[in-house]
Amino acid sequence: MAIFRRPKPRPSYKILFSTIVSLLTAGFLVISLLQFVNQIPNSANPDDTATDAIVVLTGGSGRLEEGLNLLTEKKAKKLFVSGVYRGVDVRRLLALSQSNRQDLLCCIELGYAAASTKGNAAETKAWIKAEGYRSIRLVTASYHMPRSIKEFRYQMPDVTVIPHSVFPEQFKRDKWWLWPGTANLILTEYFKYLMSSTRHLKEQLAAK
Repeated sequence: MAIFRRPKPRPSYKILFSTIVSLLTAGFLVISLLQFVNQIPNSANPDDTATDAIVVLTGGSGRLEEGLNLLTEKKAKKLFVSGVYRGVDVRRLLALSQSNRQDLLCCIELGYAAASTKGNAAETKAWIKAEGYRSIRLVTASYHMPRSIKEFRYQMPDVTVIPHSVFPEQFKRDKWWLWPGTANLILTEYFKYLMSSTRHLKEQLAAK
């Protein structure tokens, strides 16, 4: 009686290839994420250079107050606030920020068109061009700064953009993975940053 042995199953090269690709992709994302976190400022920028304008991006606490402080210190000629809700004027904005510095009314302008960071950059670009300015100090939250700087410098390569971060108390950059709220915020910003980078690359390739 003949005995037949079942042949040993051959390894599936497709499965092996997929596994390798998955591991490489995961490794790339982890390294890329850590590099992104390293871009998030954890201290104030020592660059105290005066600029033509101060640009504040709405959407977080402390940003407008810091912009007003910089304007009071004469760090720029004007303050531009991008992404303001329709119907809010300068006086109302000062009231919301609990500021009584009415003497600054002459030097503050508001932008109502932006609904995203990309929109902030486009709106600011149009305003900068109209004013004839060549340099700005960009004020936003520390976790938002990497993507903001990327968008602004991409849309305004000929304008000097100095980052000026605000540091919200609830954002815990050190050991961020231990804080669910901070971890979620960083991951959200990271994936938005990747999407922004991909969009820029596509636009550059399409322009060639």
